[in-house]
Amino acid sequence: MNDPRDLFDLSGRVACITGASSGLGRQAARALAAAGANVVGVARRQSALDSLCDELGAKGAAVAADVADRDKLDAMAAAISEPFGPPDIVIHAAGVNTREPADDVTDKGWDQTLALNLSTPFFLSRAFVPAMKAKGWGRIVNFASLQTTRAFPGGIAYGATKGGVAQLTRAMAEAWSRYGITANAIGPGFFPTELTQAVFDDPDRAARNAAQTCIGRNGEMSDMDGPILFLCSDASSYVTGQVLMVDGGFTAK
Repeated sequence: MNDPRDLFDLSGRVACITGASSGLGRQAARALAAAGANVVGVARRQSALDSLCDELGAKGAAVAADVADRDKLDAMAAAISEPFGPPDIVIHAAGVNTREPADDVTDKGWDQTLALNLSTPFFLSRAFVPAMKAKGWGRIVNFASLQTTRAFPGGIAYGATKGGVAQLTRAMAEAWSRYGITANAIGPGFFPTELTQAVFDDPDRAARNAAQTCIGRNGEMSDMDGPILFLCSDASSYVTGQVLMVDGGFTAK
């Protein structure tokens, strides 16, 4: 019998992670590098990416880019493939939540949210699919949300995109899994990131969210390591088109 731990070994794999400069994207970069993958972090802030590369050492590289700029997608994909070769794993952790109430949603806010949260995961993934097909192996991990299935105040644009992510994930699975490319989504609960800073700045609100979970606390960054590694490795080879909620049971109540 093979060692089950080998199922999680990412040695020789190349991972591209958007939104890797901070939050859950940066945490994913750490987890995958620790499992043996070479990681290319993509984000807009060069200084934060430099810090990530310092942390990952020879396992890390970075591309400073706006992943929502579709006009530059081909150049971006080429830059991402340059350090270690085309990625086998693509994690779409970049996202935005403008928190505009429905009556106050602006064209700019709506378009920005749609472009980054929903359009980028499709178009950037598609750019790397030919290389994944050639290898017969690939992992695409989108980021869903509590708002994939729940409506939150001020979240109409964000929630619409995250609902779309669930269907995008299923459609990606239908299109590409026959070639050895799985597509799944991970749905975080409340984790202390830049995107949720407003929540954690309000202790009462953070406590209410923790009480809503089955476990009784909000997420800690290390809670993401196991699920993300599972979806990016051979351990999940027969899992595709799924949304894995990592929310302490928030959506179970």
